[in-house]
Formats: sequence, C-alpha cells, structure tokens
Amino acid sequence: MRGSLRRPPAASSRNRRGTSVLESLGGQIFNGLVSGAFYAMLSLGLAIIFGLLRIVNFAHGTMYMLGAFVAYIGAQSLGLNFWVALIASPIIVAIVGIILERTLLSRLYKLDVLYNLLLTFGITLFIEDAMRLKFGMQGSPYVIPNQLEGVVNLGFMIYPTYRVFVIVASLVVCIATWLLIEKTSLGATLRAATENPGLVRAFGINVPALITGVFGFGCALAAFAGVLAAPVNNVAPLMGDDIIIPTFAVVVIGGMGSIFGSIVTGFLVGVVV
Repeated sequence: MRGSLRRPPAASSRNRRGTSVLESLGGQIFNGLVSGAFYAMLSLGLAIIFGLLRIVNFAHGTMYMLGAFVAYIGAQSLGLNFWVALIASPIIVAIVGIILERTLLSRLYKLDVLYNLLLTFGITLFIEDAMRLKFGMQGSPYVIPNQLEGVVNLGFMIYPTYRVFVIVASLVVCIATWLLIEKTSLGATLRAATENPGLVRAFGINVPALITGVFGFGCALAAFAGVLAAPVNNVAPLMGDDIIIPTFAVVVIGGMGSIFGSIVTGFLVGVVV
C-alpha cells in the first residue's frame, strides 16, 4: 500500500522535469530564432545589394546601427514612439544610403570589387567614430512598446511577446521582399538591369536610378532590423560590428546573391550558433 502511494509523486516529478526540459529547449530555439531574424534581414539586404549590384557592402552593419540610433534619438528628442520609428528610421537610413551610393560608390562600379569593400569599410570607421564621440561607448536602452510588453502562452512555454513579434515581423518582411524580387515585373526588371543594362536602358528605363533604389532598399532593411533589435539589445555605436561578420558568413553559406538562401540560412545560423 505504501509503495502504491509513493508512485504518483514520482510520476509527477518526471512530468515536471519533462516540462522543464521542453521549456528550456523551446526557449533556446526561440532565442535562436530571434537572433536568426536579425541575421536573415541583414543578410537579405546584403544579398540583394551584392546579387543585383555586385557591391560588397561592409557598411551594412553601420546601417543597422544607424537604424537603431535614429529610433533612439527620435524617442529621446522628439518623443517618437516605436511604431513611428519602425517606419521613419528605414526611410531616413535609406536616404543616407542613397546619398552614399550617388556620391561615392557610383564612382567605383567599373573598378574591382575590392575598392567597394575598402570604401564601405572606411565609411563604417568614420560613422562609428562619429557616433562614439557623440554618444560614448556605453549602450543605451530602448523601451519596449506598451502593446508588446508581457508574455504570450505558446502552449508548451511562456515567451516574451516582443520577441515573438520580432520573429513574425522579420518573416513577413523577408517573404515579402523575396516575392517582390523573384515574382514581380519590378524584380525581373532589376535582375535584367544588372545582367544587361544596355538592353534595359533601350526600353527607356533609368538604370542608375534603379541601382540607387536597390542600394537604398538594402540599407532600409538593415535599419528595420536595427529598430527591431533596439529593445532587445542596447543601442550602441559598435552594435553593427557584433553582427556584420556572422551576417557575411550567412550570405556565403546561403549562396552569394541568393535571396532565399540568405533568409533560410539566417534563421538556421541563429538557432544553431
């Protein structure tokens, strides 16, 4: 009789241990997906810029950092909320990217790719040093929006609502971008402009404007990722350095210029690493 009374607690203990292991494993996977979301969006922008323009943009991490800082400065100085920053920051950083492309990068298209790499590396050093002089090395927190505070019950675990939002938002942006490039007439025109610009120009299409727009769009993707990362990580001048090398690795593993490969590999690397 005594033995039969002792079994239920043992079974209950095993169930609790099993639930704890499932929650721990699920938490690690979802944390990896959050990191993968940032890798995917950044590598997507890099893949677009390299695949369509043949530019190795080492300043891509800097655009990610600028996106976070635009959101932070907007909140501190103008009282802009997260949702406004999520739209305004990519637009502002895209304009910065367009100016850089028109004034600097466009002069190097006929030269070896190494020159683009060196130029964008120099741009990175200049912008990072300027931000360090202004804001210092210490990171600054960015508050999670009220609508995304708290946790959500996923059935097998409890997880922060904001982090779930990051995963979903990145998936939506990545899939929408892939569809735009691969399944629309605009995407076909962009690909044709890189493969045979003379033919596209013969149809009256402004190829330089297309190239500039693609570079600006890639920078906007990086800035969007930066805004999403701001509440997860501190906003700091060197935050782009921490993510750009893994992002380049994702682009190489996924296939240089492969948009779909960059998206899938970004999430996989986030989970595995």
